[in-house]
Amino acid sequence: MTTQTEKNPEIAVSPPKPLISGVWMRRITALAPVWTLLALGLFFSLTSQTFLRPVNLNNILSQISTLAIFATGMTFVLLTGEIDLSIGAVAALTGMICAYMYANLKVQEPFPLLAALGTGTLMGFLSGTASTRFRIPTFMATLAMSLIAGGLTTYLSKGRTISQLPEVAVFLGSGRISLDLPLFGVIEIRVLVIVAAVSLLIGHLVLRYTRFGRYVYMTGASKPAARLAGVNTNIILTAVLTISGFFAGLAGVVSTGRLGSALPDAIPSFLIDTIGAVVLGGTSLSGGRGGMVQTLIGLLIYGTLRNGLDNIPSIDPLLKDVITGIVLFVALVINVLLAGRAPRDKTA
Repeated sequence: MTTQTEKNPEIAVSPPKPLISGVWMRRITALAPVWTLLALGLFFSLTSQTFLRPVNLNNILSQISTLAIFATGMTFVLLTGEIDLSIGAVAALTGMICAYMYANLKVQEPFPLLAALGTGTLMGFLSGTASTRFRIPTFMATLAMSLIAGGLTTYLSKGRTISQLPEVAVFLGSGRISLDLPLFGVIEIRVLVIVAAVSLLIGHLVLRYTRFGRYVYMTGASKPAARLAGVNTNIILTAVLTISGFFAGLAGVVSTGRLGSALPDAIPSFLIDTIGAVVLGGTSLSGGRGGMVQTLIGLLIYGTLRNGLDNIPSIDPLLKDVITGIVLFVALVINVLLAGRAPRDKTA
């Protein structure tokens, strides 16, 4: 006795449809950082009377501006599935070079600024070249470059802080521009905020509307597939690390101008804060997913969290880093779970 399925082999039992389609799951995943930002904003606005004041909101933008410059370059690197551990040390070196040339060597502007940006770009290029030509993982290549940059900073500074800075560095880090707007009157915008916004905008335009941007996403999604499609992934990896070095150099100069001096040591939190902000926005650590819009959302989440905790007096100041670290850890776990295993990984 044959069944109906055996008589008509074209009739097959279809598997049950999932409750949530892949399209909706991707939409939920993409909007998760937005809901996180809104939830944090609502929570801190209810628990703090000063959080929504214009002065405090302006402080949030100022606090994340330097981080935004770092994050612009780091987004390019993470989209390819790689990482750059040298940005903090490179920023310290470029700030020191800018101040050292102006204060000790009496080199006039704008050459200290150009030398600083060129040094950051060169160090990023060397990291990319070492990684692609000699097959050194970017983790190790940029870690070695971090040690080199840190050693050069110590050598130039002799362990001392340099307070005499070029005017252009001070202007970029601490300058203000007054704007007379019809509805809001005269408002002051920090030049640092403008530099950060321009950096993010340029990064967005490059990733969204250029062939290079498409190649960055292709390289991060699958390097073998990108090579088969004719993409020179070695050039792409070298380019993104060079871009990261340039923005690290720019961040070093504006950070020096903001602090009013060039420090002999790198600020340790720059690296983890940058990676944390980019990941919080939804850029995948495995590459191929994310962008500057996601990075901007991540920066706002990070700035809101940091600033909101400072505005709640009942929270122990010693626990603020713990809370921030927990939020970052949870975000990393969620990021990895949502990204899933890469299709090319046949061993896991």
